[in-house]
Amino acid sequence: MLSAMKKILFHVLMMTALATFAGGKLLADEPIAANTRYGWFNGLDHRSSYGQGVYPEPFLVDDSDLETGEFRLDWLHTANGSSHSDNAKAEIEYGIGLMTLELEVPYERDVEADEITKGMANIDVGARYPFYQFVSRNNRFDTTFGAGVELGIPTTSDVSHNTEFVPKIFNDTKIGNFTVQSIFGYSMLFGPGEDGGVNTFEYGFTFGYDIPRKILPLPGVEKIIPVVELSGETQLNKDAAGQNSLLGGVGLRANLKAIGRIQPRPGILFVFPVDNGARTETHWGIMTSLVFEF
Repeated sequence: MLSAMKKILFHVLMMTALATFAGGKLLADEPIAANTRYGWFNGLDHRSSYGQGVYPEPFLVDDSDLETGEFRLDWLHTANGSSHSDNAKAEIEYGIGLMTLELEVPYERDVEADEITKGMANIDVGARYPFYQFVSRNNRFDTTFGAGVELGIPTTSDVSHNTEFVPKIFNDTKIGNFTVQSIFGYSMLFGPGEDGGVNTFEYGFTFGYDIPRKILPLPGVEKIIPVVELSGETQLNKDAAGQNSLLGGVGLRANLKAIGRIQPRPGILFVFPVDNGARTETHWGIMTSLVFEF
């Protein structure tokens, strides 16, 4: 656990240093703005783009933006030779103030050597909240730090035996039209079998670039966001301690024109292994995601 916390602290310090450096550059020779701070210890800023639809919904990586109302359906297919896996998930997120509450209901089907394992995976409930924001005076640079927690409740199916508890920290940063979302978590499994007691450091990055309608005027489309993702985990204890698995993804998310109060945001991602740990389980994959903002 100490090793994982050191890694998390290192990434937080690096992001803070980047925010301070970039913010200082962007603030140079600008007039002093009126005070916009609020919240605990004046940690938040009314000008922040957090929760304003600026950050694209990630695919492989956990969402970290504020969601006032969202329903999504995801499907991920991965293959390794004759073995393949299908993961389907329904998720709903709801915002209360600056807190986002989430509920995920996933289903998993794995085929290996003609043996099929399937069932409802852990039902996940979670919450997240921002604790610090910095916005440059010209709004070109905008960063939010926050914390969250996730609890995976086992369904006792063939693919779900262990309770999972994951405290997390996250950062959402915008520089012009470019966005970076990063998240780091410490996963703890409780319960029977070989997985019981396993601790894992989880991390993910989502890079996006907004292409608004005025630049690319497609019928019915508000904006297109090309996305690059990295999603990894490192086991911290037991026999596989130190083993890392890192997946990458390249895709698109499109924010369509709203239908009444509902805005569809479909997306597609091509998935590929980045390191040998991921390559042992996944040679390639494809993910589709349909998000409804309401």
